[in-house]
Amino acid sequence: MGLFSKAAARMTNDKMTQKRRKRLIVFIAIITLLSMTTSTVAWFSVNTFAGVDTLDVHISVAAQLKVSMEDHGKDLDQYVKVITNEMIDGYLGSKYNTKLADIILDPVTTTDGVRLTNRGGAVKEPNKKSYLEFECYFIATEEMWVHLTTESSDIAGDKGTQVTSDSPSPRSEVVQCTRVGFTTDSNGTAVYEPNKAGTVNGLSTFDISTPMSYSDSSRLFHLDELTPKKVTVRLWVDGEDPQCDDDVQDADLKVALSFVGTDENNVPIS
Repeated sequence: MGLFSKAAARMTNDKMTQKRRKRLIVFIAIITLLSMTTSTVAWFSVNTFAGVDTLDVHISVAAQLKVSMEDHGKDLDQYVKVITNEMIDGYLGSKYNTKLADIILDPVTTTDGVRLTNRGGAVKEPNKKSYLEFECYFIATEEMWVHLTTESSDIAGDKGTQVTSDSPSPRSEVVQCTRVGFTTDSNGTAVYEPNKAGTVNGLSTFDISTPMSYSDSSRLFHLDELTPKKVTVRLWVDGEDPQCDDDVQDADLKVALSFVGTDENNVPIS
């Protein structure tokens, strides 16, 4: 092969190498772009923007059950049938120097319903622009298992457990990424996921039906007769949920939690 032919062959090889490099660069760029797109399926793109800035919480209990924000021992007269926003405000004010109106639910996530972290994995503290947490005490006049229920109790205005939003769509979709956890020392943590669609971050959750059906899987905790039990309630918006994107920012959220007791066969106690 002559010098000219050799030079031409080298130029051809160099051009092919450059093309392959360009293809590789483009391929890597596409993979990077896809990775970036995948990572923004959930979570807010601006972490400092409030997710839920209007929060309303209502708790009611059915027959043979009472509840309080404090432990009153066996003095049933000190327990009530309804916990209102004002009662929760009293708890938040004395312990965290804040109130429900100041609570902002920025997205967090968890694998156990107890340790909640932000997108970067940093542990978040409750009631500080992250998630709502408060304690209450349940007591019953007889032994029972306690469940959430969609059925209304005999309390005026109670319509059962509901998680709703008055915000217009798509902000109202915040209800799809809401979670409520209930933790006790003896029964661990049960997490309620309204409109459950699938497992997120490996966390086991449950949903409840209408009409209501009670089973072992819907049990929250057990109560012995006239023995109060502390329950830590956590309410958060899960950033790993596909619905937790920019569309649900600045929403309002209403959470009504209604509880009922059943016997060991999951038959409601009246």
